[in-house]
Amino acid sequence: MSTTATHCPYCALQCAMTLTPAPSSETGAGAAVEGRDFPTNNGRLCRKGFSAPELLASRQRITAPLLRGDDGEFREAGWDEVLDLLAEKISAMRAAHGPDSIAVFGAGGLTNEKAYQLGKFARLALGTRLIDYNGRFCMSSAAAAGNRSFGLDRGLPFPLTDLQQASTILLLGSNVADTMPPFVQHLEGARAAGGLIVVDPRKSATAALTDDAGGLHLQSAPGTDLELLLGLAHVILNEGLADLEYLAARTSGLAALRRTLAPWWPERTEQVTGVPAAQIRRAAHHLGNAARQARDAVVRGETPAKVFVLTGRGIEQHANGTDTTTAAINLALLLGLPGTPGGGFGTLTGQGNGQGGREHGQKSDQLPGYRKIDDPVARAHVAAAWSVPESLIPGPGIPAAQLLYSLGGSHGGTLPDGTPGPRVLMVHGSNVAVSAPDANRVIEGLRRLDFLVVADFFLSETAAEADLVLPVLQWAEEEGTMTNLEGRILRRRRGLTPPPGARDELWIMAELARRLGAPGTYSRDAREVFDELRAASAGGLADYSGIDYADLDAGRAVYWPFRASEHDDGGAAPAGAMLGTPRLFLDRFAHPDGRAKLVPVRPAPTPPGDAAGLRRVGNGGSRPDGDPSALALTVITGRLLEHYQSGAQTRRTEALAAAAPEARAEIHPAAAAQLGLEDGGWIELRNSQGVVVVRCQYSAAIRTDAVFVPFHYPGLGSVNRLVTSALDPISSMPAFKNAKVTARAVPAPERESHPDDARTGAAV
Repeated sequence: MSTTATHCPYCALQCAMTLTPAPSSETGAGAAVEGRDFPTNNGRLCRKGFSAPELLASRQRITAPLLRGDDGEFREAGWDEVLDLLAEKISAMRAAHGPDSIAVFGAGGLTNEKAYQLGKFARLALGTRLIDYNGRFCMSSAAAAGNRSFGLDRGLPFPLTDLQQASTILLLGSNVADTMPPFVQHLEGARAAGGLIVVDPRKSATAALTDDAGGLHLQSAPGTDLELLLGLAHVILNEGLADLEYLAARTSGLAALRRTLAPWWPERTEQVTGVPAAQIRRAAHHLGNAARQARDAVVRGETPAKVFVLTGRGIEQHANGTDTTTAAINLALLLGLPGTPGGGFGTLTGQGNGQGGREHGQKSDQLPGYRKIDDPVARAHVAAAWSVPESLIPGPGIPAAQLLYSLGGSHGGTLPDGTPGPRVLMVHGSNVAVSAPDANRVIEGLRRLDFLVVADFFLSETAAEADLVLPVLQWAEEEGTMTNLEGRILRRRRGLTPPPGARDELWIMAELARRLGAPGTYSRDAREVFDELRAASAGGLADYSGIDYADLDAGRAVYWPFRASEHDDGGAAPAGAMLGTPRLFLDRFAHPDGRAKLVPVRPAPTPPGDAAGLRRVGNGGSRPDGDPSALALTVITGRLLEHYQSGAQTRRTEALAAAAPEARAEIHPAAAAQLGLEDGGWIELRNSQGVVVVRCQYSAAIRTDAVFVPFHYPGLGSVNRLVTSALDPISSMPAFKNAKVTARAVPAPERESHPDDARTGAAV
């Protein structure tokens, strides 16, 4: 049997794996995988990766287009029928209400080729400016912070393997031991040296790694990461730990930053964060001394024990996520880390192609190559690459949450400017009914639409709301590229024959564009699309023009930016050679003056009413005055070891679903006692946004003022029902991590129906 070298379909670690078709399958639908030696995973896979092939042969898979009839039920239909119908509806809608009556929602799991062509298709074939994607819910705050501090956003601006040389790593808001287990091996050097410092309101599996190795867990109060970072930076700057030579040579803005850090001495920081002042000083001095030792080693010509500051969604998914990530960057700059041999700063991308998916046109304000859509020079370049007049490219759209909140222009949905919202929505690779903030509001918007189209391989909760579901290929059945968390471009190779009724999204876009008489060209071949992407990205911040499939297929490590002028076509770089820019900022940062910017940030005042009517109860949550039966807590959302994103795939994997079949609320036993909750009983979490009812699970690992609920589940277990519509003013990141709720014990709920229960009348 032939085998295929490819990569895992889940997180941005993109672990390498070898795919072997199942011998009993006539169509190739089914396979086995094993880990493949590769720098990011060294042959290891997590349980999600090992079980990924199960879905290729799933009986729940959609293998023919599903069209909803007048009776409300789905029926199978042919491709010509549904594409003709969709083209007619799009044409009629544009003629009656303009191109912005149609919107597109993409995903960070699409290949680079699909993400690129989807942006082009939306803007040229549909003519709409209304496109964004679910990466806005993952990386937007980190991207905004990186752009304003460094002038460029790449998750890790260094190879992941550099972490293996670390003596000290400060990890904020990321539980990698559960979300990307093979990553943990890259922390072992710092852990063994007693230099792993984890910031998390929970004693997560990652925070627990500090227990037996002399590391440190800073268990800050939910939503106080910014204040904690200001406190750490205060100590670094005021106790002689900052790299003043580096700051003078490579940064700007120190004087203004110094003024904003002055009020955050450790004792004051302790009052806000709950982290003892002694721990704040200990962490700061460890970081400062380790950074100094790394600098001294470099001066002596020795290999340094590196120091890194890494961030994740835990500090970014807040209404101040950009400022909090900026504070983490400021801390790294004060230590003299970014762009040096002594360490660096990075942020851990979540989705499989979260990095590449945001570089080439899915974001509402960007064109390929990480170009701003309102930049005349950028528009002219991309228009030339697309062979269309620049005037055909629409202007900026609106970010993901605002787009989803505006749905249903014919039934009251409005855009931020008050005009009617889109009436038709096309969703590719995203399950917004579960993953979006203020999920009840989003589902209402989906139901207001005149026509909803979802491209997926399962009948997800979003697809179940659709008028038309288009069956698409899975990871093992398609060609293309992905960009992992370190900015390395990887090949996704086709190793299996897809079911006869499923189609590649490149093919779907090409067929629709032909029916719409769209300007430009739309290839069905991933390699041709990538070649066009190279040309469109040339000269941009994320320049892929020097990258080709030949280098990727030869096993060379290729990192963007990689300009065509840097590519040696006549060379014979060996397999494993590093091409492009594996390490950014070694000589200069991406701002015009070459310096990184120290950007002063301050905590926002507590929103009016946020604490109104609440009084403290011991060291736990707060209780609404006059209501002794409820306890107000902060909900922290996150992921489990067994599941991924909205769970649309992992909840359909037998072993993973059996291991974690339902949402559970982790709550401290002391808080549970005040509520009269039993371990394994049921708890209702409620606020003005919605209600969630889940099983209670005692956990001494969480603070008494918080409750942790994973976001992988639908229905009454959908914790994103509780997330408010508050957004970061810079990145438009939703505030997923700090919804305030009341909590009380309730009886067991009745089981809710699910799209897979009845198959909604279709032979799925």
